[in-house]
Order: sequence, then C-alpha cells, then structure tokens
Amino acid sequence: MQDNKDNFKEFQPYIKPEQSISEFSVRAIVLGIILSVVFGAANAYVGLKIGMTVSASIPAAVISMAILRGFFKKGTVLENNMVQTIGSSGESLAAGIIFTVPALIFLGVAPSILEIFIMSALGGCLGILFMIPLRRFLIVREHCTLPYPEGTACAQILVAGQEGGSKAKLVFGGVIIGGLYKFLMYGLGLWKDVVGFNLKLSNNPQVQTTLGAEVTPILLGVGYIIGLRIAALMFAGAVLGWLVLIPIIQFIGANLTSVVPPATSPISQLDAMGIWKVYIRYIGAGAVLLGGIVSLLKSLPIVISSIRQGFSKLFNKQAESTVCRTDKDIKFKYIFIISVLTVIAAIAYLVFYKPAVGTASSWPKGLVGVFLIIVLGGLFITVASRIVGIVGSSSSPVSGMTITTLVAVSLIFVAFGWTDQSSMIIAMSIGAIVCIAVCMAGDISQDLKTGYLVGATPYKQQIAEFIGVLVPALVIAWVLLLLQKTYGLGPEGKLQAPQATLMSIIVKGVISQQLPWILLLIGIFIGICIELLGISSLPFAIGLYLPFTLSAPIIIGGLVAGLVSATTKKDEFEKVNEKGILFSSGLVAGDALVGIILALLASVVWNATTGITLADKLNRRGIIPDTLSESILGLGIFMALTIGLILIIKLRKKTS
Repeated sequence: MQDNKDNFKEFQPYIKPEQSISEFSVRAIVLGIILSVVFGAANAYVGLKIGMTVSASIPAAVISMAILRGFFKKGTVLENNMVQTIGSSGESLAAGIIFTVPALIFLGVAPSILEIFIMSALGGCLGILFMIPLRRFLIVREHCTLPYPEGTACAQILVAGQEGGSKAKLVFGGVIIGGLYKFLMYGLGLWKDVVGFNLKLSNNPQVQTTLGAEVTPILLGVGYIIGLRIAALMFAGAVLGWLVLIPIIQFIGANLTSVVPPATSPISQLDAMGIWKVYIRYIGAGAVLLGGIVSLLKSLPIVISSIRQGFSKLFNKQAESTVCRTDKDIKFKYIFIISVLTVIAAIAYLVFYKPAVGTASSWPKGLVGVFLIIVLGGLFITVASRIVGIVGSSSSPVSGMTITTLVAVSLIFVAFGWTDQSSMIIAMSIGAIVCIAVCMAGDISQDLKTGYLVGATPYKQQIAEFIGVLVPALVIAWVLLLLQKTYGLGPEGKLQAPQATLMSIIVKGVISQQLPWILLLIGIFIGICIELLGISSLPFAIGLYLPFTLSAPIIIGGLVAGLVSATTKKDEFEKVNEKGILFSSGLVAGDALVGIILALLASVVWNATTGITLADKLNRRGIIPDTLSESILGLGIFMALTIGLILIIKLRKKTS
C-alpha cells in the first residue's frame, strides 16, 4: 500500500497545531463522564434486548454543543471533541460487557460489580494501550486511505458547531417522547408492550406459530438507524424461524411421544415459544457462528495488511523535540508502566478469581490466560482498528473475533485437560476481556480520527479514553446486575442477551464436549446458503436467533428509513437522514433510560400484602395479549409513533 507520508504532512486540521485553545477543561470532562454513563447504561439495555448497540459519538457531540455553546456560551470545538471522546466510550464499553459478561451468569457464576469492573478496566486499558502506538500509522500516515466514516462525520458536525443547539432538540425530543411512551406503556400499564396472535397453519391444532411485535420506541429507532436492508435481513431470518422451521418441527413431532434432545419433553407438548427455546435458538446460534466467522474471513486481506504494515511501521520514531502539539501521544514510559500494571492485574485476576481459588491449575490457567489475552487481544485490536477505518464501527466483526477467541481458548484448555467449570469461567473471562478491548479499540480509532481532523491533542484524548473506561464501568456493571435481577436475562427473561447466550453455549459446549452439534450444523449450513446467495448472513442469523416479536418492529423502522430515502432528493438526503438518526437515537435512549429507572424502582418497590414486587409485575407479561382490543390499542399507538417519526423527519423545515 502506498505510503501517505507526504499527504499527512500537508494536512492541516481545523485548529492549527500552533493554536492553543481550551480542550481538557473540567466542564468538558464532567459532561463527558455524564454522557458516557447515560449512553453506556442505555446501550447496556439495548444490547441485552436485541444484541446490538447504537453509536453515541454524534449524539454526544450534538448534546455537548447544545450545553457548552448554548448554556455556558464558552464551549470550543476541542472541548466538544473531548466530551464526545469520553461520552462515546460508555457505549463501546457497554457493548463489550453485555456481549460477554452475562455468559458468566449463564455458566453458573454471578459476578460482582467489582469483578465486572476489573474485567472492564483490563479490557479497556488493553484496547487503549495497543491503540496508542498504532495512531501514527493508522490515523496519520493512512489518513488518505482510511476514511473512518463515523469519526469523519463526527468531525464535520463539530466543525459546523453553530448548528449543534438546534440539532440537539431532535435528540432531546426523541428522549422525551421515547421515555414518556415507555413510562405510560410499561410503568403505568396503559397498553400492552406486545401485540400478537396465534396463527394456525394446519387442521392439526398443534401446528400453529406465534406472531407478534414488541411495540416499543427502542425497536422503532433501532430499525431506522440500521436501515431498510439490514432490518429486512433480520426480518427474513425471523420469518424462516417462526413461519418455516417451527411449523415443520411441530408437523413432524405432532404424533411423537418420545423426547428429541435437547428438549426434555415431547415436541407435541411444546408450543411455538418452547420449540424456539430448545431447537430454533441453537440453529440460530449456528448461523450466527457462521456469520461472525465469515465476516472475519471477508476481512482477511485487511487483517493481513494490518499485521504486515502495522509491524513494519509501528516502531518508526520521531525526535520528541520536533513533535508538535497535534502529534503528541502519552509518553512511552507511562505506557510501559500502565502495561506492566495491567498484566500484573490480569494475572492476579485470573489466578485468584473465585471459581479457581484452591485448585492446582490456578497458576497455569492464569499465566496461559494472560498470554492468550495479550496475543489474541493484540491481533484483533490491530484488525478492528483498521477494519473500522474502512467500513465503520457498525460493520466491524466483533462477534466473529470474540467467537474465534473463545473457540481457540476453549480448545487449548481442552488440550491441557482443563474441562471443569472453573475452566469454562476463566475461558469466558478471557473472551470478555478481549471483546471489551476490541470494542474499545474501534471506538478509540474513530475518536482519534475525529481529533486528528479538528486538531485535538492526542495525549489528552488518550487520557480521556482512560477516564471513559474507568468511570462508566462501575455504573454499567451495576446496571447489568440490576436488569438481570429485574427483567431476567436469556431465553427465560425479558432481555434476550443473544450474544452472551451464544458465547456461553460455545464455551460450555466445546469444553464439556456436549454441544447439540446437529442443530448448530443446520444453522451453519443455512448461513452458508445465505452467503452463497451473495447476502450477508450475520443480520439474517441474528433475526433467526431472536424472537419474532423483536424483528417485527425493527422492520417497521427500516421501512420508514426506506420511505425517507425513496421520497427525498439526493442533494437533501444527508441532512434529512441526519434528522432521522438523531431523533431515533433519542427514542432509543429515552426508552432505555426509562426502562432502567423502572428496573431501579422495581428493585425497591414491594407490596407487603401480596408479596409481589414491581419486578414480578413487569416480568409477568405473556407474548400474546389477553384480548384482541389490547393488541389493537398497542398497535395503534405504535403506528401513531411511527407516523410521528415520519412527520418529524419530512416536515421539519430547518436543521439549524
């Protein structure tokens, strides 16, 4: 690949290197921490519910400009950049945590807030430490080659900072509407959160499936943000699962009296949801496994290029005296000290982690685990940092890299004869740390690109990244345990935690050698068929893996995005679509934050007469409403929200 040394020397950021303006201010740090906690908590809820998170960089930048420029009347572009740098860290940290840490719960151990914080800190610090020496190569030297789409878009919004206050009204408006909707529906119970019905597909009463939709702002907003194509692929996966596979299994098993593993009851005694839990989710897991690995393989040329060029140019040095403000990283001696402390902390954590204490293999497992964290973490951090520079954070195959890590670690543990429960938990902990590091590396790369374009000071951004990891980690850990206690996680709860469920299945299955391989293989071959059609199998697989009630409202949001695209002139589409994304981000945040508030209330409100907590009440909701009128009411209010979204996007005259 061509060296871009001449190009990056000619580049001049928005704030010139010789200029000195407010950047690492107290107000910027405090506001960034608040937004990192808010977006981190909201994305923890979103990720546990549907298995994906919503980017926080642009909403954080918009809110920052509204507060600093609108309220304080003093905010600079570099202060706003500092706020979004810290604020977006919470979202990436939340993704790494909720994709993996709940798997520990599914494996039979309840991690404490302190333990989750330790894993978060280790993974987050690892991602930052590996990314610091890569900055000069990936961000500076490859400036003309790697666009980093989210980072570039965020820089453009920061430069056009005068528009921030007005645009923030869309975000805040979405937060208010999404939060109010959620509170009226879920808190006061004025209408049902799920609408649906049973669909008979045969004269045999046992052959029927369940169709429905969870009519919530969070899913509508996610559908719009991911767009029509991805939403349609997810919906197609749900259609295959609930309108094809479930009826086939019911038809074949209607007259069977014997039990077909992994179920513990005959198929004839299982309803549609029961079949989904014991059969379809394993098929979906196989498809997700295939999709994640394929997405990683598709990136193989980038992987090889990243490793080759990264190692060839990583150690290029410049005299410290000639380095200008916009090219100063944290000094090497500090990186070395933090790296040593991180390695020591990782060894201590894996060796003295409570399931392994007292076992003869504690030290070997810990040392092997730290070695694997450094090797696999370093590899995938380099890969992820380059991939997001080309295709953006939303297309980065984090799941594939985490799955590959877990499979590799589990196979190594089996080779050493480590097949007890503590081995499973340590393997999962290793995967969690690597996953968090990879998620953080992708976010840091985008942030450093934004900083490079606007003229930020790299070492100040890097310090801010450490703040953005350590502070929200405690809150996100607490939120995770609160949501688990209130709503329940996995197939039995209201929050599916799809990635974490898959991770636990893989680790437990590989180490104990008890995976239902036939179901996983069916899912893998379904994924292969989708790939052979020239279609990305991962979003399809996620739709197959999740309940139909989650994919249905997402496709409605996707259809709104498609309608906006089809009815908007090309030269106006970018501004119109930006309004939709900002308002939809607000809907997602408002819904999620009220959900967390209700969970907090549910943990303390208790009826002494009935012995029923608010948590019990929130969780006692079936898939099918009691009456048709309840379904019609819920669907009607949701469609009113959908029409409102269209009107806000299309009829609002001004963006600024």
